Amino acid sequence: MLRIKLTRIGKKHQPQYRIVVTEKRSKRDGKYVEQVGFYNPLGDKILSFEVDKYQSWIQKGAQPTDTVANLFKKFSAKK
Repeated sequence: MLRIKLTRIGKKHQPQYRIVVTEKRSKRDGKYVEQVGFYNPLGDKILSFEVDKYQSWIQKGAQPTDTVANLFKKFSAKK
């Protein structure tokens, strides 16, 4: 089963996250199928989604985690 979830990148105490499509059982920072967005919670709280990729993976059956679903709602509300 595929999930859309966050994977952490960045230095210690400076988290940045990629929003990726991955197997549900894979490790947090393990292999992923495709990157569909980016989130930086520090400073300006930069949030970016490739909406077409995100929607296509949802249609294919991938389920977003609660955090990713909330981030997508915030992203959609800004536009």
